[in-house]
Amino acid sequence: MTEMSAAALRGAVDLSSLRNRPAAPAQGAPAPVSGEGGAFPLVVDVTDATFGQVLELSQSVPVVVDLWAEWCGPCKQLSPILEKVVNELAGRLVLAKVDVDANPQLAQGFRAQSIPMVVALVAGQPVPLFTGAVPEEQVREVFAQLLQLAAQHGVTGTIPVGDVEAEGDAPEPEAPPLPPLHQVAFDAIEQGDYAGAIDAYEKALAENPRDEDARAGLGQVRLLHRTQGLDLNEVRAAAAAAPTDVDAQFAVADLDVAGGHVADAFARLLDLFTAVPAEDQGRVRERLVELFGLVGDADPRVTEARRRLATLLF
Repeated sequence: MTEMSAAALRGAVDLSSLRNRPAAPAQGAPAPVSGEGGAFPLVVDVTDATFGQVLELSQSVPVVVDLWAEWCGPCKQLSPILEKVVNELAGRLVLAKVDVDANPQLAQGFRAQSIPMVVALVAGQPVPLFTGAVPEEQVREVFAQLLQLAAQHGVTGTIPVGDVEAEGDAPEPEAPPLPPLHQVAFDAIEQGDYAGAIDAYEKALAENPRDEDARAGLGQVRLLHRTQGLDLNEVRAAAAAAPTDVDAQFAVADLDVAGGHVADAFARLLDLFTAVPAEDQGRVRERLVELFGLVGDADPRVTEARRRLATLLF
């Protein structure tokens, strides 16, 4: 990205349904900023109900929005980098973390077709930053550009960090290095080479079939590979025109999972299973099982979908 512009997201993000929410916090949420002496966390979890706070805050301080999910491997690699850089900027930026699974309205408002997706808010306006895991150096460059853009729009406030700054003086322990093939996969993802990342994860699983991190990474990168370049509106239109076209329905289900609409994806594929001939049901079952593994067996939506699939099979 070489230039940022709020107009670049015109038509791509619709925050209108959330823009007029009251800024008062829900129970247990952080209080809004109340002048120079107020306080607001530099890193905060945001929900559909509390989004009004950060939207209001962006009038004075740029807000970085990190759209993520628990099952998303690249999200877990990116989030610590975002938090580190935001904390180092000592109040010049705020990081708002949005779990797309738990907050479908925000996921829909930002039209998150794949995650991690990182967007900024400047004076209430959305500004695209990047999608996917990126290295720390690139995060620093993008945030520097964001601060310049914010200054052009008069958004130059800072958040008082108080004791947070003193606590941050102690260096955080460095994360352990990734296994070699995992590092190859991560580097390939950074370069947009999803085929290369898939190859690396498959090799890691061939060496160790019990490597659950590689299995999770493989599922995520396969999803990224399948959804790369897809237009959501076009894909939905194609699926609506051909309700029993397996590939068309797969494409919508993939985009739904990538955007956090997991239950919708499962329901679509389970309905498809009952509508297609027996020779196609195996493909549908395989895709469902793959997506189950991507989301995680502990997720209640997976449990419910597995139960329904079992009734259809037996």
